[in-house]
Amino acid sequence: MHSRTIFFVSDGTGITAETFGNAILAQFELAPRRVRLPFVDTVDKAHQAVRQINHTADLEGKKPIVFTTLVNMEVLKVIQEGCKGMLLDMFGTFVHPLEQELGIKSHHRVGRFSDVSRSKEYTNRIEAINFSLAHDDGQSHRDLAGADVILVGVSRSGKTPTSLYLAMQHGLKSANYPLIPEDFDRRQLPPALMPFRKKIFGLTISPERLSEIRTERRPNSRYASLQNCRHEVAEAEAMMRRAGIRWLSTTTKSIEEIATTILQELQPERLVY
Repeated sequence: MHSRTIFFVSDGTGITAETFGNAILAQFELAPRRVRLPFVDTVDKAHQAVRQINHTADLEGKKPIVFTTLVNMEVLKVIQEGCKGMLLDMFGTFVHPLEQELGIKSHHRVGRFSDVSRSKEYTNRIEAINFSLAHDDGQSHRDLAGADVILVGVSRSGKTPTSLYLAMQHGLKSANYPLIPEDFDRRQLPPALMPFRKKIFGLTISPERLSEIRTERRPNSRYASLQNCRHEVAEAEAMMRRAGIRWLSTTTKSIEEIATTILQELQPERLVY
């Protein structure tokens, strides 16, 4: 049984409310039921949200926890006055004090981009995602000069999810290339990457974990065998040391931790927040 119901109420997608709320909830030993209520952007929708929250409170006999990122004051007032849950208004907690300190009014805009058709940051993010997809797994050598980050590592070491995270979260154009037996035989990185060594970051992984991941994809294959994984990882790490590129092990790290380390090490010039 869940110990409490958590509501994320937003007049946009709710991503900000969920990200912040889940970061706070991670500090507690809870197994909550999470309910997303996005696009609550009218008074009528706010009343519907209040009814749902209050029904949960009556049914469970406990106050739901309600994280909100509502910028419309009329909508927020409905939630504040009618909600039986514990209300945590993130904009009220942080934006209003910042307005007073900075002496300026916030945009009070809904969501990360108030008008995607006019947002250069949003356009850059889409371009970065398209670039990363086109340069996934060594598919293309075109326009590598335009890449912000180039990831290398053996197959299934975490390059693709990291590339997409960097593109989606930070708007970085990220290419990734698998290190393959031909590279090991040459004892050097793929020739197409050599002019861009300063942009290269390496990912490695423990052979045992790599074998587990590959077994899910191709069971009982040489590709997934522990012996082959040990050989590939050793060769890849030796190559990265010879090339003098920075690298880390993804074995026990989350995508967020990997991406943060890459940003700290490479410090790309173009970064979207």
